[in-house]
Amino acid sequence: MALRPAPGYAQHYAFTHDDTLRGTITPERAWWDLAHYHLRVRLHPEDSTLSGSNTVRYRVLKPGQVMQIDLQRPVQIEKVEQDGQSLPFRRDGDAYFIQLKKPQRVGRTESITVFYGGKPRVARKPPWDGGMVYSRDKKGQLFIATACQGLGASAWWPCKDHMYDEPDSMQIAVTVPEQLTDVSNGRLRSVVKNSDGTRTFTWAVVNPINNYGVNLNVGNYVHWSDTLRGEKGPLTIDYYALAETADSARQQFKQVKPMLRAFEHWFGPYPFYEDGYKLVEAPYLGMEHQSSVTYGNGFKNGYRGRDLSGTGWGLLWDFIIIHESGHEWFANNITYKDVADMWVHESFTNYAENLYVEYYHGKNAGATYVIGCRKLIRNDRPIVGIYGVNHAGSGDMYYKGGNMLHTIRQLVNDDAKWRRALRGLNKTFYHKTVEGRQVEAELSRLTGLKLQKVFDQYLRDTRIPTLAYRFTGNTLEYRWTNCVDGFDMPVNVCLGESGPTQLLRPTTRWQRIPVRDKTLTADPNFYVLTQLVTETAPSAQTN
Repeated sequence: MALRPAPGYAQHYAFTHDDTLRGTITPERAWWDLAHYHLRVRLHPEDSTLSGSNTVRYRVLKPGQVMQIDLQRPVQIEKVEQDGQSLPFRRDGDAYFIQLKKPQRVGRTESITVFYGGKPRVARKPPWDGGMVYSRDKKGQLFIATACQGLGASAWWPCKDHMYDEPDSMQIAVTVPEQLTDVSNGRLRSVVKNSDGTRTFTWAVVNPINNYGVNLNVGNYVHWSDTLRGEKGPLTIDYYALAETADSARQQFKQVKPMLRAFEHWFGPYPFYEDGYKLVEAPYLGMEHQSSVTYGNGFKNGYRGRDLSGTGWGLLWDFIIIHESGHEWFANNITYKDVADMWVHESFTNYAENLYVEYYHGKNAGATYVIGCRKLIRNDRPIVGIYGVNHAGSGDMYYKGGNMLHTIRQLVNDDAKWRRALRGLNKTFYHKTVEGRQVEAELSRLTGLKLQKVFDQYLRDTRIPTLAYRFTGNTLEYRWTNCVDGFDMPVNVCLGESGPTQLLRPTTRWQRIPVRDKTLTADPNFYVLTQLVTETAPSAQTN
């Protein structure tokens, strides 16, 4: 997702029954496994409503006769059928519980079709406060899109709206006024002109796809294409921009191929060759919709023309193209099971910005960029959210998460091994949904390091670990403070004004080594503080 605003957060939360229904793997979800969605949507722009159906194909994992399907108010499910039979259902908030008549036998593949309609929620501040986005181009033509991470895909179509389960494939058919074009996920299979002055665009996704990654984009689009000779062979690239902005888009979108080369280098092959890559202009900032990345950054470099790092490096590339496309690896390939682990998406993708800079401008430039972003860290609450209630953690999952990964790279101290670890994550968790703890364990395994206390410190605590030190005669004494119990992360320091870097292995207990010089500076690549302890008062230094 594009960067979040920085609201103030309360530290206590009151969760509702709706939060639990949305955020929990309920018994009515657990007994069946998604196989395929066939979504049919007809837009009615004259009154901002939509209607359609979703055929849900699923595998029966264990006995169950009640199925939960989610659809948010004010949109409503009108009818549900299985094998031509109408099924009874009841609504509980935004969850519908469907009573199946046919015995659901373990191992069988079955399907239901859900018919629905209504006027979906209009996005208040997309993509952060999402829903349907309605706009018009300069000629007055409709310009419509969806953006629903956090809010949930069930804001505009009925689905199993929990991230733990993804369909193996999907078909999306969108009917719009005939002068407009719909761009959705995957590959365009057909365009049918209907007798009522509409056209139906049918798209097919042949890879697993997360719910919020599904989108529609409707407008007076111009289309052009290209091909990347990538790690897995030819990768098709398709671009869609409004007719009025096509010239600017053709120039700005040239950044896509260099981006793909850099990310394939660091993370491995683009995860969705079969579905291709698309960059689509949208009437909001942008979003990581799978194989259909949306763009609204004004055809400027930086984040709306600003360098978030304040170093100058962020003005050499378009933030939305780079950041949102990085999510194809971390969000769409490796997907959190619970939004409490949203850091898996955002920390790695924030760090990907640094790696992009490094790929084209060198290691020092990448490090300067990620360190420059530290001024945006708030340390307001933990990065990991609360499980089971659809609750994300702090927005620090971006900048603090990226700096955590940059710090871990220093611990690895082997660039080739670090790159293998990043590629290894995308191989191990290829097209999978994961728990954050799985990612932590796998990164520890791939690097050969014991990283649990590092993750606990940066993901689950708001304090910046502080290296306290003091000089007694020709002895340096040092330890970690302001940290979780048992924190023992090594750190590089420089002793003296220009002495060589030295690795210390502090714990929370005082240790000592002989020294000649009586100054200490921590390597700025580590996200830590230092504190000189004196008999009078301590002084703190931020790295």
